Amino acid sequence: MSPEAQILMVVSWLVLIKAIQCALWPRLTAALGDFAYPAAYPLSILVFGAASWYLALLHLPVQAALLPFLVMGGYALWRREYTAGDFRRFAHWDAVFLVFFLSMLLLRAVNPMISSGEKFMEHAFLASVMREPVVPPLDPWFAGGSLDIYYYMGHWIMGALGITAGVPSRVVFNLGLPTVLGAAAVMAYATGRLIVPKMAWLPLALFPLINPAFIWEALSGVPAQTVLWNSTRVIDGTINEYTLFSFLWGDLHPHVLGMFNQFLLIFLLCYALVKWKGLGRNARIILIVCTAVSLGSMPPINSWDVLLYAPLVVAAGFLIWRRHRDPWFLVAVPPLAITLYAPYYLQLSGAGVEGVGLVTSVSDPVQFLLVHGFFLAVLYAASARDLLHRPWLLGAPVLFGLAGYVAAGIASLPLAAILSRRRLSPADLLCAAGLAIVIACEFFYLKDNMGDAYYRMNTVFKCYSVAWILLGTGTLLLLGRWIAGTGWPDRITGRQQRTLALAAAVALIIVPLVIDPGFGHDSRSLDGLAWLETQHPGDAGAVAWLQTQGGTHVLVEAVGNDYSYAGRISAFTGIPAILGQPSHEQMWRSNWSAISERKDDVQAIYEDPAQCLALMDQYGADTLYVGDLEEETYQIDLPVKGLVPVYDTDGTRVYERT
Repeated sequence: MSPEAQILMVVSWLVLIKAIQCALWPRLTAALGDFAYPAAYPLSILVFGAASWYLALLHLPVQAALLPFLVMGGYALWRREYTAGDFRRFAHWDAVFLVFFLSMLLLRAVNPMISSGEKFMEHAFLASVMREPVVPPLDPWFAGGSLDIYYYMGHWIMGALGITAGVPSRVVFNLGLPTVLGAAAVMAYATGRLIVPKMAWLPLALFPLINPAFIWEALSGVPAQTVLWNSTRVIDGTINEYTLFSFLWGDLHPHVLGMFNQFLLIFLLCYALVKWKGLGRNARIILIVCTAVSLGSMPPINSWDVLLYAPLVVAAGFLIWRRHRDPWFLVAVPPLAITLYAPYYLQLSGAGVEGVGLVTSVSDPVQFLLVHGFFLAVLYAASARDLLHRPWLLGAPVLFGLAGYVAAGIASLPLAAILSRRRLSPADLLCAAGLAIVIACEFFYLKDNMGDAYYRMNTVFKCYSVAWILLGTGTLLLLGRWIAGTGWPDRITGRQQRTLALAAAVALIIVPLVIDPGFGHDSRSLDGLAWLETQHPGDAGAVAWLQTQGGTHVLVEAVGNDYSYAGRISAFTGIPAILGQPSHEQMWRSNWSAISERKDDVQAIYEDPAQCLALMDQYGADTLYVGDLEEETYQIDLPVKGLVPVYDTDGTRVYERT
């Protein structure tokens, strides 16, 4: 894939993102004012995703999701709602989106490979959606099954955008994270402009922020290449990812795909708390709908998010009701959010969570501080005055400590201080939510099949990711308010502010450019499968050929261990295999007997010519793949009749069932 072709794909992608953003923006102005322009970035992506999903549910082309945006854009043109002055006035929002988008895009170009972590699974979902956009999407690793066993909406949204923009999945994979980061950054900046306009840029510092463990690892002489990884494996038996790591690691995973929506919902809640009193009836309705779209999109993108943000929405709605004697935000948002994707809930048949359990091994307090220490330091400083006037607040950490929950006690003091205040600011609410999450993780976990040693790994992993964003945004807003109160920002001229902003933007762009790729590429690329051409040339050619074969197919390929090279053909093409990576399917389906049976049947297909064709017919398989991995895994003995070779290049053969 030539560099020129990739550049055109990036342009096509950005044109689509910008087109739907501009179409939606005027319709939000009545409620969000000047903030309608930035909010339209993430909201238009969510609306486009929902529209394309419903179209597929009705067996209509997903590209038709553009029609409502064309109507909105045409209506805005007819009413002359677009002016050159507005575009100049709002150019800083576009600049924030583009700078963060391009920075992440260049980072992905350093290592675009779909080859490690969860990347096989993520591209398998994406390729399945783009190859055959049906609802629910086909499970690429369990032929005959569908993805109603997992939250897939983030991959659906990116796939629908890719289909519409004419970009293949191997490139869409590396456009997804830049889009998420760009939209998230816009909303973080919008929250700053709303709450602390003199320090509006400060919430953007959350994206490059590291945790104390990173500094500790670096000072301890740990090899540089492992410092980043070790800083996310701090608390025993858990994963402690933070925002910077998630983007650098590069997995297009649901917990990362949903980040732009988290920052959107945070902004909408802050906006409602600050502006509700001055909004008219229609503006309040629009704000309620926007919040419902954001909250309602969380379960199908990353279900963990809604478990944590739904209580926050209820808390914000209660505060609005209490302050303004208006219950409609609280009463309307939750049911509208559920209604948005009601058919999704009716289809859902996942079996991954088996209830709530009690934590038996609490976090080591030192390890706890190595994860949350920066935020806790700010919150303790902010709580000093509360503690001076209300020393009884010390009772919370003392009680937790005496009960053996020292880490929970550390977090409970600032939480108690916040809750004791007569009026909660938006920053207080965000910090309180983040603290409540990390405290809850010391007592409860969601049961899954991760094993005894890692029984709360997923709970801490997913919850801490959200808590980092809530605590980070809240504490940075508190810092911004304190810095603004010193009068220091007033001494910086407009020209100096623009110079500093330009310097920061240049730094974000330059850093990826000076990184030595070192991943086996002669040049940068956005083609996530380009690495196959040098490391697995036989598979590279066969994958490219299979991607040109239209229609519905079922594939037979080697079954191996998870997080290995197994399941690669279904992952790269989106063609469902009889079985892909078994442990993933076990996590989603909790049915090892069916998975084990499929694994044995695949072996029989390759090794027993007497059973081969009948077993292929049993699973509806019409394509059998024989590459290096199959040769290494099985003693291949195929029947003489019933299989016709349709591809044979570089030692890789593909057979078709006759």
